[in-house]
Amino acid sequence: MFNRKLQRSGFTLIEALIATAIVGILTAIAVPAYNGYIDRTRNSLAISEIMAIQTEIERYYTREFRYPDSLAALGTALPNGGIDPWGNAYVYLNIVNGDPGVMGDVRKDGALNPINTNYDLYSMGKNGVTKPRISQKDSVDDIIIARDGAFVGLAADF
Repeated sequence: MFNRKLQRSGFTLIEALIATAIVGILTAIAVPAYNGYIDRTRNSLAISEIMAIQTEIERYYTREFRYPDSLAALGTALPNGGIDPWGNAYVYLNIVNGDPGVMGDVRKDGALNPINTNYDLYSMGKNGVTKPRISQKDSVDDIIIARDGAFVGLAADF
């Protein structure tokens, strides 16, 4: 009878450690999955914003018979004020109407061929760093337009 009164309800130390381990394992699985979801969502948003900017650039070309010198010429037509989902400004380079030195700045594929002939438009992606060659490590996460608008997406997929 005396032993019954001393029994306590609650978790033992081992039960608490097992519960903590289970929570830790579930967190280790859930956090990377959530971060992957956020990355895919931001990539999709950047693709849609680049397509909207591309439409505005083509409208400008239809009105003015030349491509704009900068994205500022589009004014308020830029989605999100011209800022990508990672907080960086979208990058635009007028190739057709640019000075002769502009060819050194154009985006290139792995074989060093320019990926566009009229203009370059891209987001520097998650890492916020880019290189002219899209196959380089710093550029594979960029969201780009290539083949003069035939491809819009992740540089790694081009």
